[in-house]
Formats: sequence, C-alpha cells, structure tokens
Amino acid sequence: MANSPTGDSVIGRVVRLLNAFDRQQPSMTLSGLAHRAALPLTTAHRLVEELVKYGLIERDPDGQLRVGLRLWELAARGSRALTLREIALPYMEDVQAAVHRYTTLAILDHGSVLYLERLSAPDSALENALDAGHIAQRAPVHSTSSGLVLLAYSPSALQEEVLAGPLEKVTGETITDPQVIRRHLAEIRQRGYAAIPGIAVKEWTGIAVPVFGAGNNIAAVLNATVPRGETNVPFTLPALLTAAHGISRALGADSGPARPRRR
Repeated sequence: MANSPTGDSVIGRVVRLLNAFDRQQPSMTLSGLAHRAALPLTTAHRLVEELVKYGLIERDPDGQLRVGLRLWELAARGSRALTLREIALPYMEDVQAAVHRYTTLAILDHGSVLYLERLSAPDSALENALDAGHIAQRAPVHSTSSGLVLLAYSPSALQEEVLAGPLEKVTGETITDPQVIRRHLAEIRQRGYAAIPGIAVKEWTGIAVPVFGAGNNIAAVLNATVPRGETNVPFTLPALLTAAHGISRALGADSGPARPRRR
C-alpha cells in the first residue's frame, strides 16, 4: 500500500534505499542515503532503523551505513544466479588458465547485462585499467559483446523492445543504430560469438560466447576481455567455446553453444 507523497509503497521505498548502495558508494551516512534514495530524511531514518534491526542494513561504529550480510544470506539461499555461478566457476578457471585474460559470466536481467562472476588476471595489461564487469555490476545490453550475444539469442520481441531505445553512448564507438545492431545480432547467431572492440571501454575488446540451458534457451554468456589491438580470436575462442559447452551441458542443454562456422 502506498503511503508517501510520491505514491511509493513501503517495499518500493526500501528498494530505493538498498539500490542507493553501489561499488562507488558502498557506505554512507543516513543523510547521504536519504539524498541518494530521494527520500525525506525522516522516512529514511524510520525505514533504516527497521532494516538495521533485521540485519538488512548494517551500521558501522562510525555511523556509516552499508548493505548487511543478512541480505546476502537470504538472497543466496535460493538464487538461480548463485547456482549458475557455482556450475560455471570451474570452467571459467579453465578459460583463465588457458588464455590468461579477464573472464566474466553474465546474464540478461530486466533489459541489462548483470555480471555474476569475474575472474581477474593479475598478469594482464588491463589489471589496473579495467573497471567494468565487476560482480553485481550492470551494463546496457547494447554496449558490450556479452550483451549483444545475450540479445542475439533472445526472443525477437525482447530484441525489438531493447532496440526501441533509448540506446545511450557508453563510448564513442558504442553502437546505437538499431539497424547496425540487427546486423551484428545476425552475424553473432551465424558465427556463434561476438568480438566487437571499444563499445564498452575503448581500450579493450570482449570476446563472448553463449551458454544455453534447458530447452536450449540462452542462459548466460561467457566472456574473455583482451586489450584492444591484441585481440586474437582464433587463440581465445576455443577455450571459451569448450567451457561454454561444458556449462551448457551441466545446465541441461541438449547441445553446446553454436560453433563458429568456417568461412
């Protein structure tokens, strides 16, 4: 039931409070939290006290607020994302051991890319440069190779919904023309992978392949990130496809990811 000037329900306001925390701002004061959540200070105070009581928000000794471990505990109990991550992790480790690149696992959620896991590569040239693809981070679906793979194997209705926009420019090379994106989606379905440089971060290229689940529906995407100019698809792709095939099989797919067609 709504009981606020904005018409938000209590749950809606709680979600706004929790959504105010992110990687750049993992903790903040009560006033800062109220400001980021666009809630009156008195409303934020009342809700935060309840959330602290049940461990969904924690208060540091210095008064800073952060998301509580209780929230993680509740989410982890029945999360399909956690199950997918646990299945995929050994295969991701194989990819990283083979190609020595950042390796990520992501899904399509509410029209955006949501990263479930990222394995770092300390010996990579991107170690100090890459600030994307973190666990629980989101990205516009059209702005990454991972997102375009997820979109390519999604139902056409969802594709059209995404392409209807707005499509923001993340870098100067992010593709925002729906017709150009459609061509890329067709090529991805034909080749079985995407490797488009500079669309998310101009200095790197994501090489992404699909992971399928039951009914051979798209379940996730596996990606290796390489410095732009050092992209070696023939070297990186076999490890990604082998891992994606193994994850797909473990998820109950009838067959592994689409293999790239020889030209």
